[in-house]
Amino acid sequence: MENNKNMSMSRNHVERTLGKPASEFTRADIIEYIRREGIEMVNFMYAAADGRLKTLNFVINSQEYLETILSTGERVDGSSLFPFIEAGRSDLYVIPRYSSAFRDPFAELPTLTLLCSYFDKDGQPLDSDPRRILERACKEFTEVSGLEFECMGELEFYVIGADTGMFPATDQKGYHESGPFAKFNDFRTKAMSLIASTGGQIKYGHSEVGNFKHNSLIYEQNEIEFLPNPALSAADHLLLAKWVIRELAAKEGLNVTFAPKITVGKAGSGFHIHMRLMKDCHNMTQSADRTLSNEARRAIAGLMTLAPSITAFGNANPTSYLRLVPHQEAPTNICWGDRNRSVLVRVPLGWTSGKDMCVQVNPADRCEIETYGKQTFEMRSPDCSANVYQLMAALCVAARLGFEMDEKDALDIASRTYVDVNIHAKENAEKLAGLETLPTCCVESAECLEKQRSIYESRNVFAPAMLDDLISQLKAFDDKMLAARVNADPIELQKLVNRYFYCG
Repeated sequence: MENNKNMSMSRNHVERTLGKPASEFTRADIIEYIRREGIEMVNFMYAAADGRLKTLNFVINSQEYLETILSTGERVDGSSLFPFIEAGRSDLYVIPRYSSAFRDPFAELPTLTLLCSYFDKDGQPLDSDPRRILERACKEFTEVSGLEFECMGELEFYVIGADTGMFPATDQKGYHESGPFAKFNDFRTKAMSLIASTGGQIKYGHSEVGNFKHNSLIYEQNEIEFLPNPALSAADHLLLAKWVIRELAAKEGLNVTFAPKITVGKAGSGFHIHMRLMKDCHNMTQSADRTLSNEARRAIAGLMTLAPSITAFGNANPTSYLRLVPHQEAPTNICWGDRNRSVLVRVPLGWTSGKDMCVQVNPADRCEIETYGKQTFEMRSPDCSANVYQLMAALCVAARLGFEMDEKDALDIASRTYVDVNIHAKENAEKLAGLETLPTCCVESAECLEKQRSIYESRNVFAPAMLDDLISQLKAFDDKMLAARVNADPIELQKLVNRYFYCG
């Protein structure tokens, strides 16, 4: 009865029907749901090297066959999914994770979908599986720091549709705009509902700054932000969210892009990742006096140290570096600060006043909710060209590095890289000149990763073959000075944007 009560507000139909949280699903639960709901098909989904979900469909033709696929998974061609796997040794297994089960919101036939993990020929988890890499990164972080690594993502994307000519929005002033000036709020809220039905834990959604008209089309920027979760769950939710948004757009005759930059002079789309450090369900990011804790400062010191190579994971195609330019609320320098959108790592407003604001506007009520859990720190450089598992693993490795350093050294790095001003303002030119800069292209990011790769490989977190492949891909773009060239040539810029329009 208690489970039913707890699950009554879940948006995941499998949880509501079974009356238990997804983390407790068993094979028997999945079979019971399939039988009870008349499910006709089962889909396996799994992320490939391109960061997109792949799908394998099964028709349920007998109880025995259903039990077999749920127990033993199926074979797939690894060389078609990961370029660094040789064709001569390419067979992999995909094994479903019962906790990921959700009712497919788009399928015409009643369909249950499960996310899968990869295994090799010896029945061992695939060493270079991006999700496995994140799993190892989290395990090693906890072993070193004694803390749990949690994340939440901000998905920014443009929705593109026909211009009716009515109620035009103000160019580049779309932040939190309401209808009818915001044209695609209904699309975004429908996407949020569908994402929640797959298990995604959403915080909120809104229209973003970017909006413009081009060739009789409206380009409107939107954002969906998620709640903090253990990094593995957070990455799963974000991966599914991108799939849902694209699938919904295709069915509604709209276009969407997560591309980091569409055109010069208009807001680019980032993929900001918030992090928090947990211990025994308590947020250790904030100290008892409601200031940023030393634990958080040590993690930030690690992010400052590995920032140049983190771009290799978080900014994975040439258009990424059209966004990382000064004066665009996108970072270019390696620094951090409080509530400061010109920095690489931002510590957002965290309900640290200790005041009950609720009772001030609602005198008949009081707020009994503790706010310590809300504080995070946010990496602002990534965009959706990233493989979300690899990116979060890189951030986790960087945070761990801050705890592997001598505490005094880590806190000194945090102190030296802290800024409390807009670093791009003219009066702060001297401060700006003293800060290191991020790479300006894929080739430079690859070079930075080569210099720092031993840190990612330490404790066997990142597989060498995967790093070799990533470095090779980044260098193959051969994009040094590309940003300057395309910004001066609108035709070349459009060709570049078109090439990476559906990245990630």
